[in-house]
Amino acid sequence: MNNIERYLHRIMEESAPDKPLWNIEKIKEGKINGWNYIDGCMMIALLNMYKITGQQRYYDFAENFLDYYVFEDGSIRGFNEEEYNLDNICEGRVLFDVYRMSGKEKYRRAIETLYGQILRQPRTHEGNFWHKAIYPNQVWLDGLYMAQVFYSKYTAEFENGAHYEDILNQFRTVRAKMYDPETGLYRHGYDASKTAFWCLENGCSRNPWLRSLGWFSAALIDVTDNVPEEGFRAEMTAIAQELANNLLPYIDAESGMLWQVPNQIGREGNYPETSGSAMVAYFYLKGARLGMLDKSYAPVGAKIFQSICDRYLTETEGKLNLGGICLVAGLGPENNRRRDGTYEYYISEPIVENDAKGLAPFLMCYTELLLSKKEEE
Repeated sequence: MNNIERYLHRIMEESAPDKPLWNIEKIKEGKINGWNYIDGCMMIALLNMYKITGQQRYYDFAENFLDYYVFEDGSIRGFNEEEYNLDNICEGRVLFDVYRMSGKEKYRRAIETLYGQILRQPRTHEGNFWHKAIYPNQVWLDGLYMAQVFYSKYTAEFENGAHYEDILNQFRTVRAKMYDPETGLYRHGYDASKTAFWCLENGCSRNPWLRSLGWFSAALIDVTDNVPEEGFRAEMTAIAQELANNLLPYIDAESGMLWQVPNQIGREGNYPETSGSAMVAYFYLKGARLGMLDKSYAPVGAKIFQSICDRYLTETEGKLNLGGICLVAGLGPENNRRRDGTYEYYISEPIVENDAKGLAPFLMCYTELLLSKKEEE
């Protein structure tokens, strides 16, 4: 067993559904764990590990975890639709596989529970989902990953693609409103009402934030992977190719990674950040494998992954830990004006080890590398 799998096994052994070791946010806040995107990212990674390695322990852990949260009627422990929180849709994407593999109808019912939120989610005047009820009229790059992968999977499998155009339009709006031609990157957030305290005259936040770019890049690939329609795929591929090319100059030659505020490499307080770098690496690896990106991007993704290992995968008292992970970052709400989208804000958030926002994309990269190796054999 290699170090990465040994590390993952240790994380699994020390976690339970109500107290997962990887949810550092909840641990620090002293809160009871509920249905959330952080656990969702880990379940996605574990199911990928199961599919590629065939090791039953990964599936068993994921199914046991989900079984704890999903009740027989399809209701979900800790889920509250009235929050209209796109983050809470993310974990739903694993329910499709677990429903097929387990045959348990409660998972099919839970899919419908989450899809009910999609149908009723408030939208901006352009038609994009609000990020959360507490962020009215706001679109965050993060939300494209949180909701659209599930949404595209649902409409592909259960509605014969009835909502492809709606999904594509939401990506079009992000490209039109949040793309910054000066950097070639995307701003973290956009307020369609242009009234949020953190937004500029065009409604956008002041800076790009690496992890949000990572979420968005992964969304481009994962959503397109769910959709067979050629026109949809062509348009999403064009956005993905543009972003793939534009991210290249922001890979730091010295660290081999991208930085927390990606267009400010070397500035005091800034640092190579694990979660966003891993997401970008995943974007390059999977995009090249699927043919959405040129094959030359695969070694770029592999090199970023190796750089993360070299810099942040460390051993203390016989235990491996993954560091360099920004715990959390956001914009507002109104009663939290510290989260103002400035450079100073992004570098002020805590840096932690073993949080799933870094660990899960790190494992997603790893499974992509395993898959590529299998295909070469």
